Amino acid sequence: MYVCRPATRDDFPIVAAFPQSEDELFFMFPSADYPLRAEQLEANARDRLFPTVVTDDAGAVAGYANIYGYTEGSHCSLGNVIVSPDHRGRGAARFLIETMIAKARDELRVPRLVLTCHHPNTRGMLFYDKLGFKPFGLKKITNRRGDVIVGILFEMHLHERI
Repeated sequence: MYVCRPATRDDFPIVAAFPQSEDELFFMFPSADYPLRAEQLEANARDRLFPTVVTDDAGAVAGYANIYGYTEGSHCSLGNVIVSPDHRGRGAARFLIETMIAKARDELRVPRLVLTCHHPNTRGMLFYDKLGFKPFGLKKITNRRGDVIVGILFEMHLHERI
């Protein structure tokens, strides 16, 4: 069983340890330097809405996400989805993202939630599709090594999810 709560300063060092490689960090937080530092994550959270952690039954932090790019009456974006390697495939990400969907729909009252998933992240794309997000566009992104990759833009129409 998982629960979500607002992120605190003490959570950032824990979450910063989750990305296992430079590529994995790029999927989660493209502008961050690897290895991720708690200070980077905390500074980023100050500019985001609803920095949120998901915790397990024992209270251990299992994941983190936030919302950015809020445009009143239009949309917002899901950002920095980072899940502990120990909790991947166990429902933590689903619970976290469903919580963020509810925040966008019920608190921000936007009709649409968008996100970007990078094309090498097949597992992420399949997961977002399973949750009901649908691709609607592409954007060219350059990773930290200078390689051009494709960011697939996904959206969910929130009025369809009651």
